[in-house]
Amino acid sequence: MEKVFGRPESMQDVSTIYCPGCGHGIVHRLVCEVIDELGIREKTIAVAPVGCAVLAYQYWRFDTTEAAHGRPPAVATGIKRVLPDRVVFTYQGDGDLAAIGTAETAHAANRGENITVIFVNNAVYGMTGGQMAPTTLIGQKTLTTPLGREAKLAGYPMKISEALAQLDGTAYIERVAVNSSKNIVKAKKAIKKAFQVQLESKGFSLVEILSMCPTCWGVASQEAPQWVEERMIPEFPLGVIKDKSRIEN
Repeated sequence: MEKVFGRPESMQDVSTIYCPGCGHGIVHRLVCEVIDELGIREKTIAVAPVGCAVLAYQYWRFDTTEAAHGRPPAVATGIKRVLPDRVVFTYQGDGDLAAIGTAETAHAANRGENITVIFVNNAVYGMTGGQMAPTTLIGQKTLTTPLGREAKLAGYPMKISEALAQLDGTAYIERVAVNSSKNIVKAKKAIKKAFQVQLESKGFSLVEILSMCPTCWGVASQEAPQWVEERMIPEFPLGVIKDKSRIEN
């Protein structure tokens, strides 16, 4: 019988530690599928920070290093400049990238560093217990906003992709989601293109991925994809935000 589906070569055969319904596992696999298809596993280096991404190296069969919270773009910059022939990417959550690491993210993008950023946005701090993140929605209840986020008190959800798109150094930015089969297919295409941008030395690329976090949202796992559809996507519209790479998906 012909095998039509299996584990990517770049993915370890281990059990997941992520909560039921979490989107990280989906994104991990998409990254591995893309790396396999591009044939770059032996020269890929990932940078993962503190947060739910901290144990990414347990799932990937390629070189992965850790960085202090919020600092992956700085570490990735150093690695890429010393080893320019490597494919270097960061894997970051919204708290890490959009709060603690805002400066590192913005300046790496502004310099046009030839790295790729995989940005998982689930609108909350996941690993530390569900506190408000920069991307938390107005009215969303979290550990630190039990009555819902108020704009006058905590500001508005940060649209990181739109902000970075204004910088001259960014080559490709797209927002996708992993809440449905259709969106997962689109997410994989975006991730692949982001890596191709780096392979062709086009500059800084980022893929923002709207993902589920049912535990910290306080919803059932089976309801989380719809939560993304009804609440997150209206606030963070999907699609290509910037593309000056001229690389076809």
